[in-house]
Amino acid sequence: MASMTRNPLDILFVGGSGVISAASVTRAVAQGHRVTVLNRGRSTTRPLPGDVEQLTADASDHDAVDAALAGRDFDVVAQFRAFSPEHVARDVDRFTGRTGQYVFVSSASAYQTPPARLPVTEATPLRNPFWQYSRDKIAGEDVLVRAHREDAFPATVVRPSHTYDRTLLPTTGGWTDVARMRAGRPVVVHGDGTSLWTLTHTEDFAVGFVGLLGHPLAIGDAFQVMGTHAPTWDQVYTWLGEAAGVPDPEIVHVASETIARVLPDVGDGLLGDKAHSMVFDCSHLTALVPEFRPTVTYDVGAQEQIAWFDAHPEAQQVDTALDAAFDRLVEHARSLPAAP
Repeated sequence: MASMTRNPLDILFVGGSGVISAASVTRAVAQGHRVTVLNRGRSTTRPLPGDVEQLTADASDHDAVDAALAGRDFDVVAQFRAFSPEHVARDVDRFTGRTGQYVFVSSASAYQTPPARLPVTEATPLRNPFWQYSRDKIAGEDVLVRAHREDAFPATVVRPSHTYDRTLLPTTGGWTDVARMRAGRPVVVHGDGTSLWTLTHTEDFAVGFVGLLGHPLAIGDAFQVMGTHAPTWDQVYTWLGEAAGVPDPEIVHVASETIARVLPDVGDGLLGDKAHSMVFDCSHLTALVPEFRPTVTYDVGAQEQIAWFDAHPEAQQVDTALDAAFDRLVEHARSLPAAP
């Protein structure tokens, strides 16, 4: 079904200046919607369009949010900053009768991990035994399913996968990986580097996301919003190296479980998400938003990212502890007996 021509909407973005949300704010404004953003007002990396209304409050401070929104109603509330079922339940109470659509930004990591079948669709079971973040998103979705079923709360669930902009490098080490490449040192890639990983540019995500806002057929439903571009992890690191002027970076493969043991801060997200091939079918979305046709592949995205970091040397932060851990992982991998 084609997208409908809609009148301008009053849209509240809770968040609005992050990697995923900022491009959606910009697109909503460009389409003529009246946009209000509620956040802490601290981000300078992604400035808001000039005609956006800014409300300042920490999204997790419910009293401050209630005060900032006192007496306000919105056609759409887009919630990017809810990470617990308690927060979602508070939103249901807060926005009941005050919005025509409440859009909860969940996560594709909520899907069955590892997936039993590919491609993943909205019908894929939700179950992630590895990552508490994902389980909390599932629990938030459960709150909305119950609220919609029992009280017709106008909920829509959106599940993005790995969405990036020019500032968010997708690799485990971020800029530390780039610095290692440029210094001629090896980078660590989990597994054997051949698993497929879907990467979506934030401007492509925004087309699908904003297309769902105010759409009557999106109420009571869930949509995954990501592209079909799914390179291997070896390709991701290689493209990043090429963009950084290192056309053939040295890659050392290390088991995901070993990385998780040495780097517990990234372990849950690795075992609960990145370690598994994830490919998606977004036909459910394109039936409502046919203009969603992602075009930015990561070979292009990597060039954009390196150009941004090279123009912002203050963002070129090397994590020395992480760098040392990578050295230990490389040494461990090289000490293993060669495969027969």
